Amino acid sequence: RLVAAGKPKKVAIIACIRKLIVIINSMVRDGVMWDPKMV
Repeated sequence: RLVAAGKPKKVAIIACIRKLIVIINSMVRDGVMWDPKMV
C-alpha cells in the first residue's frame, strides 16, 4: 500500500518491520504466545 502511494520500498519495509516489533513487544509484555488464528 505504501509503495502504491509513491513511497520508496525501503520505507515500506521499515514500516512492516516496525509493525511486527510493536506486535512482538506487546506479546512479550502480556505473556501471550503466538497464535496464527489471531492474525
